[in-house]
Amino acid sequence: MNNLMRRRQFLRTGVATMTSGLCAVAMGRIGSPREALPSGRARFLPGCCAYSYRKYLETGKMSMEDFILKGGELGLYAVDITTYWLKSTESSYLASLRHFAFKQGMAFSGTAISTNMCQPDSTKRAEELEKIRHWVDATELLGTSHLRIFGGELPSGATEEQGIQWIVETMKPACDYAAKKGVTLGIEDHGGITAKASTLLEILGRVDSPFAGINLDITNFAENYYAQIEACIPYATHTHIRDVFENHEPVDLDRVFKMFAGAGYKGCMSAEYEGSEDAMTGVPKLIEKIKALCKKYSNV
Repeated sequence: MNNLMRRRQFLRTGVATMTSGLCAVAMGRIGSPREALPSGRARFLPGCCAYSYRKYLETGKMSMEDFILKGGELGLYAVDITTYWLKSTESSYLASLRHFAFKQGMAFSGTAISTNMCQPDSTKRAEELEKIRHWVDATELLGTSHLRIFGGELPSGATEEQGIQWIVETMKPACDYAAKKGVTLGIEDHGGITAKASTLLEILGRVDSPFAGINLDITNFAENYYAQIEACIPYATHTHIRDVFENHEPVDLDRVFKMFAGAGYKGCMSAEYEGSEDAMTGVPKLIEKIKALCKKYSNV
């Protein structure tokens, strides 16, 4: 109970005082909720999300089975299943894909879907909730424990407060359902209503579930990148790693991985390649950077 109260107090205070330019300062002053977790060196698992090969998956030149095999070639611990390109969502197919990955010695770090929970229409919010529940079931069937979701775009004329409330009304019951399956929902910093770290933290504070976290894409913040990344790391349940920000500025990956290590993060560091170079040559280069930093800053 004491730990839960500290977490609530952290969120309440952090969101109230944090501006995008002062994220790192606020976090350092208030403290991290990971302080209550068992100590030990960070554990980073090199991975890759299917989205990295989207051009091949979209055209049918690569199947999800091929992607799993590619993960083995790249020496990854796990792959992240972007569900847009699954052959089927039937349970029989998902079970067969899980078995295929098992035979290849490849784990799934999670699944990823597109959602828009920022809906003023209660009927549409109910539809989004049902969609998430469906994919929680699918995630469980695939044998993994993380599902990436999106907050969505704030409708014209709506306030941020309204948008946050709509998301909470959808995500909280979704987390209650996911908890029964042992699945964690990671809301991604993906523009729109989730463009700022402070908004993400406010959403998590109101959802108030151990089965809610952030699928932290380190390149999706529009400003004060490193401060906002650092603010979100204590709540990161999965990551997407790129080496270039949206404005084409290179990411200081060493700095980012050092921040994750300082927070004691344990989980997948999943490459999400979006470079101009062909994925067949570009992805391995990004993976090698991730592997080297995983080795440098964690016990993997």
